[in-house]
Amino acid sequence: MRGVPALLASGEVCGIAAGGARQGAKGQMSELVPLLNLILPYFSIIALGFIIGKWKPMPEAGLAWMNFFILYVALPPLFFRLLADRPLDQLANWRFVAMTMLATYCTFAIALTYGAWRSRGDMPQAIMQGVAGAYANVGYMGPPLVLEALGAGASGAVALVFVSDVVLMFTMVPLLMAVAGADHRGILRTLGAVLRNILTHPFNIAAALGIAASYFHVQIPAWLDKTTLWLSNASAPGALFVLGVTVALRAKGGFPRETPVLVAFKLLLHPLLVWTLLSMFGNFDPLWVYAAVLMAALPPALTSFVFATQYRVGLDRASACILVGTACSLFTLTALLWLIRAGRMPADLFP
Repeated sequence: MRGVPALLASGEVCGIAAGGARQGAKGQMSELVPLLNLILPYFSIIALGFIIGKWKPMPEAGLAWMNFFILYVALPPLFFRLLADRPLDQLANWRFVAMTMLATYCTFAIALTYGAWRSRGDMPQAIMQGVAGAYANVGYMGPPLVLEALGAGASGAVALVFVSDVVLMFTMVPLLMAVAGADHRGILRTLGAVLRNILTHPFNIAAALGIAASYFHVQIPAWLDKTTLWLSNASAPGALFVLGVTVALRAKGGFPRETPVLVAFKLLLHPLLVWTLLSMFGNFDPLWVYAAVLMAALPPALTSFVFATQYRVGLDRASACILVGTACSLFTLTALLWLIRAGRMPADLFP
């Protein structure tokens, strides 16, 4: 496996990696400027949505069409494009999928165990804490940020991490909630609902179509290619703005005491586990390692609040974790990107 200096010199890491050789001359402070130029637009749009949501509160029903546009219209073309242009052998990297999924599962299990201790055995509460501590914002925030940082070569890794995390969480959480008694439909009906949700999730449908397009080498007509490109470009700002507004509408005055620990699980423990497992069990492309670590280092997903709303468990905690995690990730993500750019984070811990 090549080290970071060789990777940067080859030009394979673009965005934050561009100009890495000039680090020594400019000094550490000057090196932060391109990182902030990369990451601040994402947080600025979230902050803009939060400020407007606080300044001019509107009925939450007003977000329905915006959420529908993002979930069913804008983001699916983004995931289709991520996969359609990738060689199929890249998308069949099962060891990569297994290791990243295992890291997410282990983080979830640790956060759930902590939640069970904090809630004195209240399993629905513990499960929701597991989600807040392990499920990253891999849909709304991950693809545009990671691809801008690392370039198109990381698109296969981004798509695989997203699909595996969605399948894991949307399978595990409903089943655990059914076992814990929070879902009164029973195990068989819950299994049927889980399977239906996975098969009909717009992101997964788009991913399946992208894989099919890659396999059959489908040539997309120019007009359709441009349409999907426009929709893909609209997905990131729309999703980030909605995230800010949603948090603003649900944010309360105080934070539950377990919030800092859950945020630490999400922003620190999760990426550390991904990095460690990918280093221990495979000789992966450095771009893919960095992409997986960055995806794991993203703040808690808005989906944690969706789950909390669905089961009416831990609503305040979910919104607090999203708000605090998003704010803290401005610093943790910047630090992680700097480590990658400066060559201080090897892609393989055990070369």
